[in-house]
Amino acid sequence: MKTDIEIAQEAVLKPITEVAKALEIAPDDLELYGKYKAKISDACLKRVSRNPSGKLILVTAINPTPAGEGKTTTSVGLGQAFGRLGKKAVIALREPSLGPCFGIKGGAAGGGYAQVVPMEDLNLHFTGDFHAITAANNLLAALLDNHIQQGNELGIDTRQIVWKRCLDMNDRVLRNIVVGLGSKTDGFVREDHFVITVASEIMAVLCLAEDMRDLKERLSRMVVAYDYDGRPVTAGMLRAVGSMAALLKDALKPNLIQTLEHTPALVHGGPFANIAHGCNSVRATKAALKMADYVITEAGFGADLGAEKFFDIKCRIAGLRPDAVVLVATIRALKYNGGVPKAELGRENLEALAAGIVNLEKHIENLQLYGVPIVVTLNAFATDTEAETAYVKNFCESRGCAFALSQVWEKGGEGGIALAEEVLRTLETKESHFRLLYEDSLSLREKIETVSKKIYGAGSVNFAPAAVRELDKLEKLGFGGLPVCMAKNQYSLSDDPGLLGRPEGFEMTVREVYVSAGAGFVVALTGAVMTMPGLSKEPAAYGIDVDDSGRITGLF
Repeated sequence: MKTDIEIAQEAVLKPITEVAKALEIAPDDLELYGKYKAKISDACLKRVSRNPSGKLILVTAINPTPAGEGKTTTSVGLGQAFGRLGKKAVIALREPSLGPCFGIKGGAAGGGYAQVVPMEDLNLHFTGDFHAITAANNLLAALLDNHIQQGNELGIDTRQIVWKRCLDMNDRVLRNIVVGLGSKTDGFVREDHFVITVASEIMAVLCLAEDMRDLKERLSRMVVAYDYDGRPVTAGMLRAVGSMAALLKDALKPNLIQTLEHTPALVHGGPFANIAHGCNSVRATKAALKMADYVITEAGFGADLGAEKFFDIKCRIAGLRPDAVVLVATIRALKYNGGVPKAELGRENLEALAAGIVNLEKHIENLQLYGVPIVVTLNAFATDTEAETAYVKNFCESRGCAFALSQVWEKGGEGGIALAEEVLRTLETKESHFRLLYEDSLSLREKIETVSKKIYGAGSVNFAPAAVRELDKLEKLGFGGLPVCMAKNQYSLSDDPGLLGRPEGFEMTVREVYVSAGAGFVVALTGAVMTMPGLSKEPAAYGIDVDDSGRITGLF
């Protein structure tokens, strides 16, 4: 069996200028990064904004397990299937972070015969967007420390600096550090911190900005510290906005690549869903809606994280209204939730399937809260049996969801035709009555409790004393009307990654809260979730290499 990277490297790609023609994008509207990837010009984005909008389809999934779910693979395969049916479709995805590529998660190009390519470029440096975000973030950190060194005119309290440096790599030893050691000219000694680039506020700002003006306004609002009177100090007050915008100028433009079957794909931005808002850029999604009749986008990890944030943050801020949701599951993952060890998932086990399908049930119920029609798809594995597939199909249809089997990993677009037809049928016969989970007028505490109880299934929420103090402060400072971005582990509906299936009545713990004023939301850290991941004992980096001809191996 061929690996994903072998399949991708054997593909015959079209020049990106030819892929762009399908979207009526002229060569002059592209800024080329080699032969197979390009950025779309601001002039083109402005011109297409006058076009009518297509249908927006969100792809999400059950909670991830070691058994695999295939959300990105399904998104890509569904886009390819639309193409085979003669439909004008675009895929709008996130860019992958280098950290997970060299860690344990792998890349984010899809898999099998449902991939976006060139996958090596995408999973490594791509067009440099993440490097630009990292540089802009750390420029602001440098300007902050330099301001303090040069007299601290803003009266910044060095005990209340909240801006963190970032790095697009899993590096646990940088989570908590001390800076400024040495002589007097080396700055003030203080505790500092690193987050992974995809958890940085600048990543969120870039993904939520409509244009350069909006980007600069959001950058200026970012809170970096508090002064001795407890008032926020912002990036705008540090006069950092212009230089950061200069670094982000090209990164703000969406990237165009293609799938193995030449379906256009806009891949732009990449905040994690377990520690950030988990969606690709608003710019890319809106551009795709103006370029095609159908747009397939995804949100990170399970629907409890990615889909909730897609609806309650991205759609709220950008005014998007999704038309349908595809919820991805696998029989293997459902049996894993039912208590079956990974080594035994290939055996038919209807009892375990019945025990574990409650995870899928909860995600269905959660999505129904938003009023968007749902299509459940099973990402098929060779070990699935007819009885197991029939059980899941009946389970979904009895709960008002359409159902389709997906075989896109093995067959590409052909294997997604049944799913594409079901999605089209749903779009034609069921109207979306999209609504948000909570109103802006609720307090921050009430918003956190609403998400915890309605989406996760918690019985109560325990706020640590530090979180209570911060919530009170943020409300007094006028940030109470913002939505909340919950940072939670991805493996469980709860804040305990070991609680599989459908835990209920548990206590959620919120240990820390802070505002991302530029992005426009308040982040609540729950449980033991980290904003800077670490590497495993056997990271994927050990298996990655380059041969004498320059061919990359072992990437995925």
